[in-house]
Amino acid sequence: MGLKGFERRLERLVEGTFSKAFRSGLQPVEIGRKITRALDDGRTVGVDGARVVPNEIDVFVASADFDRFEAFADALSRELVDAARAHARDEGYHFLGPVSVELVEDTKLTTGNLQVEARIAAGAGTNHALVLPDGHRVGLGEKPTSIGRLSECDVTLNDPRVSRRHAEVQPDYGGYKLVDLGSMNGTTVNGVRVREHVLVDGDEIVIGSTVIRYEA
Repeated sequence: MGLKGFERRLERLVEGTFSKAFRSGLQPVEIGRKITRALDDGRTVGVDGARVVPNEIDVFVASADFDRFEAFADALSRELVDAARAHARDEGYHFLGPVSVELVEDTKLTTGNLQVEARIAAGAGTNHALVLPDGHRVGLGEKPTSIGRLSECDVTLNDPRVSRRHAEVQPDYGGYKLVDLGSMNGTTVNGVRVREHVLVDGDEIVIGSTVIRYEA
């Protein structure tokens, strides 16, 4: 399911400017499949019985493939991270820290081949974040995170449909909850209008025309 979503997003990613880079050689979906296998192979059982999988992933590719991907490596890395997180949700896996995927050039590899090295690394801070449409992650901490049109909000949205102080994400018994602050146009989570909602990994928050994803 995660890989299918990855493939759909990839189709949008490669339209126009990037289309020529995908006509031959290593295909990004092959990297996605290799990463999901690395998660499966690297899973272990934590002290609380949870199935823990690697969260720091290095993808080694040949020089020719690295050159093809270089112009949009950041966007591709974000999509690969999303694919890894989606696979983890589907399988009930847990991460001990933020998920990262880095493309690394390996001059010893031939075009079309790749190697994946994945490891478990505990994060130094919170592993909860709001992911904005451009891929920017806003880490969540002990204080509420404000969302609204005001410049002093932690997440500022320049949208007339967004209230000045529209909503907050507040700490809630080890997790977080979304609270609408009496906004004019409301807040939805996964398509349902809410006043207060306990967030779970993968929830999609819509405020105005902006879709924000919650990661835990």
